[in-house]
Amino acid sequence: MNNDQLVRVTRYFRTLNRLKTIGLERVFAHNLADAAGVSAATVRKDFSQLGIYGQKRGGYALSELLASLAELLGKGDSQNCIILGCGRIGKALMHYSGFEQDGIRVVAGFDSDPLVYSDSSHPIPIYPLSRIDEVVKALDVKVGILAVPEQAANDSYERLLGSGVMGILNFTPITIKAQARKDGRMPVVHNINIALELEQIFYELKFPRGSE
Repeated sequence: MNNDQLVRVTRYFRTLNRLKTIGLERVFAHNLADAAGVSAATVRKDFSQLGIYGQKRGGYALSELLASLAELLGKGDSQNCIILGCGRIGKALMHYSGFEQDGIRVVAGFDSDPLVYSDSSHPIPIYPLSRIDEVVKALDVKVGILAVPEQAANDSYERLLGSGVMGILNFTPITIKAQARKDGRMPVVHNINIALELEQIFYELKFPRGSE
């Protein structure tokens, strides 16, 4: 799958989970098209390319379609992740309940402040940074979320890689560029700069596309 198709398939999967909760047993391409913001023809084309076929008039069996997409998306593998930096962004992510619906589990947080990691009121345990290696190994963690202050971004990134975490979602203001490790493995890094995204929105409102 290319990146665009992966995004669409992920949206299909999330939509199917919602439809399953309301008791639907069969779905049609237009059900998924509306949720993904594409045409029904695009949905059918995606499924055809992925070797998934429904009935011409009966649509797709929801449970079978969910199982097929789950396999394509690797949902059978461990989807545990951790958060480094339990300030405002980190705590907001810890309290977000939507991850579980997609099979993603935030299993631990880490912080350098004893007042933070000794606080037991959070929905997941928070540990000192010194325990990252232990927790990553014990819980088979694949992904880490960086929500630390700017000055701690690079060190925290290296600490995650050193623990064996190779997938990073970076919420810090620093853009992190993935580079191959000594063993040849390439980390997967996604940078999310909220301020930059907002600036882009303001710019596009001021100078709409096609207005030149």
